[in-house]
Amino acid sequence: MEHTVGIKDVAREAGVSIGTVSNVLNRPDRVAEETRTRVLAIIARLGYVRSESARQLRAGSSRIIAMLVLDMANPFFVTVARAAERAAREAGLGVMVCNSAESAAEEAEYLSLFSEQRVRGVLVTPADSGNLRAFRRHRIPFVLVDRVLSDGDRGCSVSVDDVAGGRLAVRHLLRLGHRSVTYVTGPPQLPQCGDRRSGALAALREAGLGPAALTVVRAERLDVASGLDAGARLLGTVRPPAAVFCANDLLALGVLQALFAAGVRVPEDVAIVGYDDIEFAAAAAVPLTSVRQPSEQLGRIAARLLMEETGHEPGRHRHRRVVLEPELVVRRSTLARADARHIRAPEGSAGAAGGG
Repeated sequence: MEHTVGIKDVAREAGVSIGTVSNVLNRPDRVAEETRTRVLAIIARLGYVRSESARQLRAGSSRIIAMLVLDMANPFFVTVARAAERAAREAGLGVMVCNSAESAAEEAEYLSLFSEQRVRGVLVTPADSGNLRAFRRHRIPFVLVDRVLSDGDRGCSVSVDDVAGGRLAVRHLLRLGHRSVTYVTGPPQLPQCGDRRSGALAALREAGLGPAALTVVRAERLDVASGLDAGARLLGTVRPPAAVFCANDLLALGVLQALFAAGVRVPEDVAIVGYDDIEFAAAAAVPLTSVRQPSEQLGRIAARLLMEETGHEPGRHRHRRVVLEPELVVRRSTLARADARHIRAPEGSAGAAGGG
């Protein structure tokens, strides 16, 4: 059986104590440069890899942050995860990214795994808030990403003002002369979908239009396949809509594909607005107008809040609820000419804000 190189082997080869090798790995400033250089060279030559689980047991804390996202097939969450990972790596921590795939059951399994592994903390976009209530008993810090904590709950969250985002999308369509809008939304348990609908209704009220001016078409998931299905259903109606707002870009791209295949012109026959402004939005056959979420900022702020709470002075950490501002990026799916421009959220929407 092949021998696994341990810290004793490194100490014996270097002619130093086990404590000196440990200091080289964990507190290098306590070791003379010459000794440190010699020990590191021997570690490299022998191929020694320290046991993180053993180190964690001694230190009482993990160097791993877990991140549970709603759907890794959505480029929006990939961007959020990458930004969080960069922030964590800069602080010497690793990130384990997992995908709940919008499943409450899978989310529960992952949260159970995180508690078993005693991760340092968790960044989570929940599929079911009930799972988080059960997770709290393990006393592992977590930060909600793309969600706002319920009133009375202690903790941190980083989100985007989705009501303002829905208002931006529908205001834009109304400015183009549309008097009714079809909203293609996702599963009802996702609060973002409801918030974006609330914003759409607010824009209609501002224009003197009632809720009947908003037709809601529900998709099974927030993906391209569900968008294709929704597009086919729109085409099958007696009076297909002239203005469509989708709860995310993947739905919008699916609707766009369905319309394109049927020979429907965008935006001449139907104007489409998406949400997230993923990279594919600008690269679509008809570049997609979309409400941009600051995805990199979401991931970076969430990771930093979690590291604050789990750092050297967690007692000084103040829980915050950060709400970021959306932005409308106008492209050809709503304008016949390709003059892209940016429209910021209306005054009075939430910016970065502290919470209790």
